[in-house]
Amino acid sequence: MQVGSKNIRPEVTQTVGRAAELALERKALDVVALDLASISGATDYFLLASGRSDVQVKAIAENIVEELKKEGIRPEHIEGLQGGRWALIDYIDFVVHVFHEEARHFYQLEVLWGDAPRLEFAD
Repeated sequence: MQVGSKNIRPEVTQTVGRAAELALERKALDVVALDLASISGATDYFLLASGRSDVQVKAIAENIVEELKKEGIRPEHIEGLQGGRWALIDYIDFVVHVFHEEARHFYQLEVLWGDAPRLEFAD
C-alpha cells in the first residue's frame, strides 16, 4: 500500500490494506483508502467500500470485523451494522465505512475529504 504519511505507524497502514482485502473478499465495490493523517487529527485513515444491497453491506462489514479479530485487532466501536445502509467500524487509528451504493453517493465522503491522498483497491 503506497499511501501512508510519515507519521503513521506502518502496522496501521498494513492493517488498512488487510481490511481492504477482506472487503474485496465479499465483493465490495470502489474500495478506497483516504490518508487523513496530514489533514485531520481524528484518525489516520478512512477506508471506504460499497455494497449493492443491505445484505452485502452487512456481510462486508462482518467479514472485516471477524477476520481482524482473529488477528488480534478489535474495533473500538461499531455502528449501523444491522441497518445495512452504512456500517461504521472504528478502530481508532482508522475507520472503515461500508456503504450501500446509494448512501455512499448521498454522503460523498470522498468529496468532503477531497484533499486527502487516496489509494484505490482493485475490485
